[in-house]
Amino acid sequence: MASAPVRCHTLAMNNAMSGRDWAILLLLSVLWGGSFFFLAVALKELPPITIMLLRVSLGALPLLAFLALRGERLPGTPRIWGMFLALGLLNNALPFVLYAYAQLRIESGLASILNATTPLWGVLVAHFLTRDERASGPKIAGVLLGFAGVALMIGAKSGMDGEAIAILMCLGATLSYAFAAVYARRFKPLGIPPLTVATGQLIGASLLLLPFSLALEQPWSLPMPAAVTWWSIAGFALICTSFAYWLYFRLLESAGATNALLVTFLIPVTAILLGAFALGEALEPRHYAGMALIALGLAAIDGRLVAKRRGKDVSSR
Repeated sequence: MASAPVRCHTLAMNNAMSGRDWAILLLLSVLWGGSFFFLAVALKELPPITIMLLRVSLGALPLLAFLALRGERLPGTPRIWGMFLALGLLNNALPFVLYAYAQLRIESGLASILNATTPLWGVLVAHFLTRDERASGPKIAGVLLGFAGVALMIGAKSGMDGEAIAILMCLGATLSYAFAAVYARRFKPLGIPPLTVATGQLIGASLLLLPFSLALEQPWSLPMPAAVTWWSIAGFALICTSFAYWLYFRLLESAGATNALLVTFLIPVTAILLGAFALGEALEPRHYAGMALIALGLAAIDGRLVAKRRGKDVSSR
């Protein structure tokens, strides 16, 4: 699953994307979509918290090396590390573990669809916790459309079955991502670059997950996983975390935050295809219908389709 992007510096808001930007966007959607596949494979032999501990700790290493090559250091003050721990909890540790437990009950493709609800929560959290990101009418309509899609996927149930509980876990994870996106704004006044924040949060998440993995799952007592599991962990940590973060920040710099958010639309495509062809998963029609409503909601929040339509209407007069 893709963690919420850390946007703590003012970034360009370009309307047009170059061919290179589109290539990065598509590659990023494949990498983050693949994270749901890697998790599904790893869950066959390893417990959830341990998997996520490996993801964030191994994922932090290349970023640390990259910062060192650039001659940059992580801040050393207790206050900043307290902030890294808080962001690591909201943006990595808590949502990652919730997704891992959810994928014990639902398909990776469905989990990826629910991951796309992050901007829906983001509209609500930013509206109530910030002064400069108030929700407009189209955004509220988008939120309602998106959550109607979630309700459709849950369906009419007399009780809370395993799938419904897993869906709520995913929603809890995306809500945590939304809080993380707002909390990350605190780093901007401190002049801490986004890649440094990403590295710090992964280290913070590692410190938070370590005691829970040791106490609850005792990984040293587990049978040695097969090679395919280790390859999945490596792909999860190095490709879907470290490399994907590096790509994302390059996209932010060249295309702007609004364009970069288009990745939210594309992630489920990769995850659903990998789940179907590599894991034999099959989603129900109501899941695809719910995905369509979520996509419409995201389009309303993004606003560009509405703006283009209005532009055409004005030009035709």
